[in-house]
Amino acid sequence: MKNSIFAAVYPFRQFALKPFFPCLLIFFFFPGTELRAQEKSAESTHVAGWVVIPVEEYRVLRAKAYPVEHDPEPPPVDATLTRVEYDLRVAGDVAAGRATLTVDVLKDGWVRVPVPAGLLVREAQLDGKLVSLVPGAAGKGGGHLSALLSHAGRSVLLLDVDVPVTSSAGDESLALPATESGVTRAAVQLPRQGIDLRIAGGLLSEKSESAGETKWLAYGRGNEALTFTWRKKIEDHHMDQPLRLRGSLTQLTSLAEDSTSIYAEENLDVVQGAAREARIELPENVTINQVSGAMVADWEMKNGELAITFLEPVEHSARFVITGETRLPKDGIINIPLLRLLNTERDDGGTAVEVLGAGEIKGQKSQGLEEADATDLGEMIASRQSPALVAFRSRSGPSGATRSLSVNVARYDQQAVLMANVEEARYAVLMSVDGKELVQARYAIRNNQRNFVKITLPAGATVWSTSLGGKPVRPGQSPDGSLLLPLEKSRGGEDEPAFMVEILYLTKEPAWAEKGQARLTLPALDLPISRTGLLLYYPPLFKVTAEPGTFRTQEYQNAISAALAPPPPPPSPTYAPSGNVMGGTIGGPVLADKQFDRLENFAKLQSPDDKEKKDSTQALLETFRSKSLAGKVTGILPVNVTFPAFGPSIYLVSELTSENQAPAAKFNFQREKKGGAR
Repeated sequence: MKNSIFAAVYPFRQFALKPFFPCLLIFFFFPGTELRAQEKSAESTHVAGWVVIPVEEYRVLRAKAYPVEHDPEPPPVDATLTRVEYDLRVAGDVAAGRATLTVDVLKDGWVRVPVPAGLLVREAQLDGKLVSLVPGAAGKGGGHLSALLSHAGRSVLLLDVDVPVTSSAGDESLALPATESGVTRAAVQLPRQGIDLRIAGGLLSEKSESAGETKWLAYGRGNEALTFTWRKKIEDHHMDQPLRLRGSLTQLTSLAEDSTSIYAEENLDVVQGAAREARIELPENVTINQVSGAMVADWEMKNGELAITFLEPVEHSARFVITGETRLPKDGIINIPLLRLLNTERDDGGTAVEVLGAGEIKGQKSQGLEEADATDLGEMIASRQSPALVAFRSRSGPSGATRSLSVNVARYDQQAVLMANVEEARYAVLMSVDGKELVQARYAIRNNQRNFVKITLPAGATVWSTSLGGKPVRPGQSPDGSLLLPLEKSRGGEDEPAFMVEILYLTKEPAWAEKGQARLTLPALDLPISRTGLLLYYPPLFKVTAEPGTFRTQEYQNAISAALAPPPPPPSPTYAPSGNVMGGTIGGPVLADKQFDRLENFAKLQSPDDKEKKDSTQALLETFRSKSLAGKVTGILPVNVTFPAFGPSIYLVSELTSENQAPAAKFNFQREKKGGAR
């Protein structure tokens, strides 16, 4: 047998506990004597024999020895449309010209390049040779024409095209289709002049008129259609018409001890023509410091007039602000200088006078003006916080009507007066095991200027009643959801008595367990609070202790402020002969039941002979019964809910709560053992 090499795959076990692996075994066979000689030689010397490796490793080694060559990946696209340029001339309802398409072909072989949709192609050329356009591939865009290019690189495709021009309501439009090119440029010629143009989907770069034609050059965004819309320019003779003006001037005069400032807002309406300037009559000894406005170019004071020049003629309306100053007496009767708009058909507006510092207006005398509320004269006057302010509205009439205003100002010695302050706050809180909290908040307030106090209740609170000075009031609501309660206003200092603002609300907290911690959050006011007292009523089966913090535990004390003293008991209700209830309050189910019993007893005491009165009383009784059973009473009634004080209590106090701060107290509670309840 000749020398030969065989390779076979046998299962090979390396160790007794390892699994079998297919292996490649290589055997060498030699005939007779040579084989035996080699065996004897191997026994005498240690010579390496065959090697066993797994098939997977063999394949890896073979792949590294004979690597496979892969074909390069094709480009992501066959061709790109780099630039599209239009050169068109409008003739009637068609714009004819040439479209130049710069194409970069990235693939060898035939490539299909789509022509922009919507173009009517008359002829196509490539490198000076005519090119046939073929329909697009079946499917999406199959109706569009395409050009076939056969070699890679940059090519310039020239198309002679026609683009339709549409007309609608006097406007003519030319729309160039959207393409995926990097640059879209369009040059359009129109054989007319005096044209107003609008561009959509791009930017107008150049516009020129010469030799009876108009030229436009625009660049498109590429992914949007580039649209030209034009119409004949309409001659505007508005500038040649006689000027007719109407104006509104609102003036604020601030009287300080050393100087007087004047602030005026002017709104000018052009009824006819165009206004190039505005003129304002200035009183004697008035100096203008600044005139500002979007249309104001310049201003000048000359011969008792203020001339304001606009940037361009105003055809509709203009607004500007004037700031000036003058010197007036400190007190006594003061004649207020009034600015007047000149050359107008009608003017209106108003004027307001305020006293800065310690003083007030004792009286005023006006001509051609009517007293008005500050809120009627706009935000400029309504936003003033001065306690001494009077406002007047100008009587509507022809320009030049006589107007004058004088005020009698009294000055006082300067003293520090707090505008508004809560001198004492008292809270009574009734807590229940299921987490419900009934809170009665009472505030003793001194106020010299504020109209409202903003109260921010805890989240989820439900208001039961509100009152001012013991009389129910309807609260307002601010944009952030807080309550706005009206305040009484006084002009004095510490001698003026405080008044009470009260609010009763219900809120819900997590139910109490056997033991734990509860947090009580009180309302936040936009006024500072000098001192606070908190009386907490809690369930009798629990022991409650206060955590150290803003509040501290103290023996109970009555309110210091006289405004928080308990009111005298209400008088007994009386009844009118007609059966109407006079006086009295409705304060929950208990008081409603008492009221119902009184009405019923009163009906029984009526004389049988007085049938008319008895029927009237019976009708009132039935009406009250139906409304009470339904759980609601229609109309606005003076509801005053009485706070029910029940259970053991703990009293806490704190001082100096800043404005817009919600005071909070923490309590530890634990259910007492049986027999340990107080």
